[in-house]
Amino acid sequence: MFNHHLPDIPLPSQWAGTIKSAVLHVVSLAHFAIVGARGWAANSINARVRLAAENDQLRQEADLLREELRIKDARLSKINPRRRPYYSPAERMAILELKAARGWSLAQTARAFLVEPDTVAAWLKRIDEAGPSALVQLHQPVNRFPDFVRHVVRRLKVLCPSMGKVKVAQTLARAGLHLCATTVGRMLKAKAKTPPPKEPQAAEDAEGPVQAQRVVTAKHPNHVWHVDLTIVPTVSGFWTAWLPFSLPQCWPFCWWLAVVVDHFSRKVMGGAVFRKQPSSKQVCDFLAATIRNAKATPKYIVCDKGTQFWCSPFKRWCRRRKIKPRFGALGQHGSLAVVERLIRTLKAEGLRRVLLPLNLRRMREEIAAVVGWYNRASYCLTSLCACHIETKLSRRWSCGLGIPLLGPLNDLLGGRTLEVLSVEYPRSIGQRMAEGDLPCFGSQRRWQRQLCRRVPV
Repeated sequence: MFNHHLPDIPLPSQWAGTIKSAVLHVVSLAHFAIVGARGWAANSINARVRLAAENDQLRQEADLLREELRIKDARLSKINPRRRPYYSPAERMAILELKAARGWSLAQTARAFLVEPDTVAAWLKRIDEAGPSALVQLHQPVNRFPDFVRHVVRRLKVLCPSMGKVKVAQTLARAGLHLCATTVGRMLKAKAKTPPPKEPQAAEDAEGPVQAQRVVTAKHPNHVWHVDLTIVPTVSGFWTAWLPFSLPQCWPFCWWLAVVVDHFSRKVMGGAVFRKQPSSKQVCDFLAATIRNAKATPKYIVCDKGTQFWCSPFKRWCRRRKIKPRFGALGQHGSLAVVERLIRTLKAEGLRRVLLPLNLRRMREEIAAVVGWYNRASYCLTSLCACHIETKLSRRWSCGLGIPLLGPLNDLLGGRTLEVLSVEYPRSIGQRMAEGDLPCFGSQRRWQRQLCRRVPV
């Protein structure tokens, strides 16, 4: 090898004035490179490489959360202790539970939460106080022993996530509380009691002339469908330090998600996952597969004026199947509210609470789980889920309806085949309803009045 001296690159004359900008560019470039490499590793054929990518993602998330907490604590520590906000009684109880889980002393707990050791000691001394003015309280009042057991099981799962239901049962048995593993699992799956939402007050009619507009009314299931596209970031955001100040909206930085929801029953008819923004043909193939899976063709499809819908191929596809495309009215309340609310719920309640995988198959599994949760039994309708509402008028109770989750199998190779992944619902709910365990709710017309909505287009 030739051992010659490489030419030195001179520094710019004003390099010292752009140090902070250069730091942001370096961090953004490192983030771009790491996400790209991690996306390649997540789809590797080697199981060890996939596991290394998952572990690296978890370590980075833990380090970033630790740095975020450090910055917040540094800001709060600069405030005068007498001017800092007080912890609520429920937060004090959570601090003491975390102290017990970590084995912290009074000094360690005080340093972690920016309080004095005497304050933590006072919380421990007055922990058994009762009444609404107690210094330390539970998040929810526990007045019965079963509620206490349920609270203990849930807090153990939160503070010790590695413990399974068998280990939790064994730990409680050492404390003299004997529970079987199935009981612990049922307590963990049960939802916490929340107060019923308040009914919205009827707003007064707006004054002024009402403009005439066309509306589409859903009269029965599979009459009006909504379809829309959205992006789901695999990282926290898209910002970067260089032009155009945004990362590419494609894999591995985000997934493209297409959803179809029935306007009458609010049931998610299908979902598709794409690596990049889908074309009009891919959307049409997804809708065709959804129609085949549902064994029903809608009369109307309501969508926005995106490039996939506001084009000749999509309109020709609708004409061949005798479907009337309708585009949501701009600025009209309720025009696209159903599908927008669905997308918001899928993101806020499901996808943003987990680290999204970079593997296509695992991402489809995540979407299948969230869609299955969305079509679960609704407590406000007395344990009726979307598929029950869909078949209420015909008195056919069946929960074995598959949700098609479609996506391109080989985008990198330019393939055109779509893979269908279905998720099945438990039959126990359908059996319960078939046996007549659930009450009946009025006549057919009453259900129509309650569930029909008018869509301005």
